[in-house]
Amino acid sequence: MSAQFSIRDLAVSYGRVRAVKGVSLTAGEGQIISLIGANGAGKSSILRAITGLTAPESGEIWFDGERIDGKGPDQIVARGVAMVPEGRRIFPFMSVRDNLLMGAYRRKDNAGVASDLEGILTRFPRLRERIRQQAGSLSGGEQQMVALGRALMSKPRLLLLDEPSLGIAPIIVREIARFITSINRDNGVSVILVEQNSRMALKLSSHSYVLETGKIALSGPSHELAENDDVRRAYLGG
Repeated sequence: MSAQFSIRDLAVSYGRVRAVKGVSLTAGEGQIISLIGANGAGKSSILRAITGLTAPESGEIWFDGERIDGKGPDQIVARGVAMVPEGRRIFPFMSVRDNLLMGAYRRKDNAGVASDLEGILTRFPRLRERIRQQAGSLSGGEQQMVALGRALMSKPRLLLLDEPSLGIAPIIVREIARFITSINRDNGVSVILVEQNSRMALKLSSHSYVLETGKIALSGPSHELAENDDVRRAYLGG
């Protein structure tokens, strides 16, 4: 599988604190990879660097043969990279419909936007029922559906998900897991999944990286890491 996306020797610092220390990783086109690790391991900092929200101290970030570190978030979105941030970050006083359409703000294909909106409402029937409600009035799980749908409205080829199951009821977590699988299978969207629910992350992804204090401690096929004794003790409760 050829690499669609790669990070080479990435370092990210906040003041004197180095959050990411020389991380390198790759994702093939149409692949789901996961980053697992404890709080503070550097997972979210990697996603922020990919999207241009945090400037790397050093290293390189490549997407589709082009180096994207140093570009602004709007330029990175225009190249086909979208993120669902931790905590959802929806617009609470806007309707569900307007939140979803915000994801398509760069698009000019009105018919395509309408078709994609209908597709998201088909995937998430709860949102169709609440389409005119203020998004802030929804449950946490429903807000996460809005955030996922908004990202998909930009027609990404690489989707970054930061803790999509955090604070969500188990029944909604299963629905979100099915969504991740379906957009990867049906739309060919590559996914980088940051998730503290390590069991879910290893099940959904084909390749995983275990981060500890800003460095990659282990990497490999997800099914092999799921059987690794150290991973099982530290992250799977076994």
